[in-house]
Amino acid sequence: MPDFPTLAALRAAALAPSAGDDAAAGAVIARQAVLTKPPGSLGRLESLVAWLARWQRRPVPRLQRVQVLVFAGNHGVAAQGVSPYPAAVTAQMVHNFAAGGAAINALAAQAGGALRVVPLRLDRPTADFTAAPAMTEAEFLDAAQQGAAAVPAECDLLCLGEMGIANTTAAAALAAALFGGTGWAGRGTGLDAAGVAHKEEVVRAALARHAAALDDPLEVARRLGGHELAAILGATLAARRRGIPVLLDGFAVTAAAAPLALLAPDGLDHAAAAHLSAESGHRRLLAALEMTPLLDLGLRLGEGSGAALAVPLLRAALACHTGMASFAEAGVAGRAA
Repeated sequence: MPDFPTLAALRAAALAPSAGDDAAAGAVIARQAVLTKPPGSLGRLESLVAWLARWQRRPVPRLQRVQVLVFAGNHGVAAQGVSPYPAAVTAQMVHNFAAGGAAINALAAQAGGALRVVPLRLDRPTADFTAAPAMTEAEFLDAAQQGAAAVPAECDLLCLGEMGIANTTAAAALAAALFGGTGWAGRGTGLDAAGVAHKEEVVRAALARHAAALDDPLEVARRLGGHELAAILGATLAARRRGIPVLLDGFAVTAAAAPLALLAPDGLDHAAAAHLSAESGHRRLLAALEMTPLLDLGLRLGEGSGAALAVPLLRAALACHTGMASFAEAGVAGRAA
């Protein structure tokens, strides 16, 4: 049975409480307090292990089964000239992924993650959202369900990525609709200043076209998103329900998941920002979501590349937690009371 057979079911799932395990996180914090180091001296590495424990719902987290999911879709708004690349590149890159020739292939392998690429309706782009909703309700639900279905039942960490020409335009429109303001459009795959200005005008036209529906985060996702972005929303929500922590890649992935944070205050507590993209709107979006990225490497590739790069950092955090000796075990004097 589908996780989200109707829009009401999708909304109910997003609103339903799905708390992490505080006791599991507490066990991590308690162990950190007796390891051979000054309290808090490993900084965010310590809180990351507690985050893994909370959402895996186990006191000793693990990273044996890491899944990298890359969703691919085409956007009708590409016809507005918002990308220097043709829409055909989406399918061509999916073939490149299958052949093992993309950056994400190398990065997922290096991270010890299984890579799966899920193309969605590549022969049927979304509607141009300056003229109509990007997806019908049925198309939106189908994409969200495909995203949920792609999440493995047994998974310790989910890394989410995307491929889709013009999806940074969709991401900019989503961010503007959800959080307000202007200037969300960026260079994407390499626009010049005139191209960015045109892209911003396209976003403004889309917001004006759908102004009456922008108070509903799911309607924003349906009207201004894309098949691959809806799949990311579905996968992110399914992961929360199944107790799987999530690493979000860059601007497009974060924008795709952002409606969940507006539907429920804890809607993205199980998700971490893997990195800060060079795409200009990503910093603003992370600030609006109160998320601090793990890495800042100037990436703007997409494909889940930043999420895969953050996996070794989590592995290092977990190795310290499970591999370090306690003061008692090492015969080292602890901190004076």
